[in-house]
Amino acid sequence: QVQLVQSGGGLVPAGGSLLLSCAASGRTLSGYHVGWFRQAPGKEREFVGGITATGSPLYHLDSVKGRFTIARDNAKKMVYLQMNSLKPEDTAVYSCSAGPAWGLWDYWGQGSQVTVSS
Repeated sequence: QVQLVQSGGGLVPAGGSLLLSCAASGRTLSGYHVGWFRQAPGKEREFVGGITATGSPLYHLDSVKGRFTIARDNAKKMVYLQMNSLKPEDTAVYSCSAGPAWGLWDYWGQGSQVTVSS
């Protein structure tokens, strides 16, 4: 069983940066892929991107490429989402998720609100 606890998020002006963290408690994150998702008000949840168990980041949304960075530290059981050059359209609840296979997201964090003001 993997429990994910998120930290970070908040309110930031457009052009600003935020760091979201996803910490695992219980068993290690080693061997698990970790994904980041977001859901804006009135919209469906979308897959932002993730990082493989071997540490390769994959960015799904074209709108975040070059602005968002996903990294992991297995020793610290942490995965990070660094968000730079934030735009108002990045406003959403961001959630991390872990799974033993890519696309099989079994475990979820509690979600973090990110609000970007214009």
